[in-house]
Amino acid sequence: MNFRKKLPSLTALVALEATIRHRSVTVAAKELGVTQAAVSRLIALLENDFGRPLFNRGHRTIVPTPACLIFGATLADSFSDIADAVEALRENRSDVVTIGATIAFSSLWLLPKLAEFRSKHPGVQIRVISQDSKFTMDTGEVDVVFHYGSSTPSGTTAIASTGDRIFPVCSPEYKATHSLSSFPSGTFDLIETDVSSRSWVRWPDWFAMTGRRSEVTEPALRFSHYTETISAAKAGQGVALGWDTLIRSCIEDGTLVKAGNVEFDAEGRHMILVPAHAKRAPVIDLVSGWLTQAIQQPV
Repeated sequence: MNFRKKLPSLTALVALEATIRHRSVTVAAKELGVTQAAVSRLIALLENDFGRPLFNRGHRTIVPTPACLIFGATLADSFSDIADAVEALRENRSDVVTIGATIAFSSLWLLPKLAEFRSKHPGVQIRVISQDSKFTMDTGEVDVVFHYGSSTPSGTTAIASTGDRIFPVCSPEYKATHSLSSFPSGTFDLIETDVSSRSWVRWPDWFAMTGRRSEVTEPALRFSHYTETISAAKAGQGVALGWDTLIRSCIEDGTLVKAGNVEFDAEGRHMILVPAHAKRAPVIDLVSGWLTQAIQQPV
């Protein structure tokens, strides 16, 4: 279909839509950055083309006819669709997707998996923001966020989630030199992560939840980040609390082993969040779909 022969001037249609919306030639002209006379001429051209008046004109008033209102609604929807399509093309042109995650989740879970995604989709650029403070998705700073908790934050939609299990871990060398089969009985060194989040499980929480008692109650080492805690455990410095989702690869490659046989389910869930109402570019859906598959892979 040859649209060019059937459609009037696009500039005239834009001027008409603005005039209908504002009920004013003057305001429409100001919005479009042209003169009032220019908008009036464009509307006159359309009325001549359509063979009917589009407005009922009074003293300093201009009221769209019923047919004009119907046509204006179609124009508004069409221009909105065009604007969305243009925005999507502009976003796809750069193909940059920003992912937000905590420092621990980013370092221990996300970064090791990105190589697989990038090998399949080399044209997609990934930007990772790692921080332990909360992300605000309505600013557009991030496209996808990993969040741990018991509920979905307002203004977001959880497109996937997974639970977690918590158990003590240490290096194979540390286990070989300490009697940890009956942990927490015996002599050992505790490694703690000092965080303020109420959702984080610390050693006092673990002892309370498992009903276990130990002669060792004070940590020998404390770190402000979980990544440092796990590094110390892998280096044979003591026993740390392992979150299965985060340290599963360490268990699989043998750099960490379980200490004892007590474990329990974490109360919260790891969620993949996207903005609740914002339209997402196809490249964001591509990345979030891959992340969903990765986080829901069976153990």
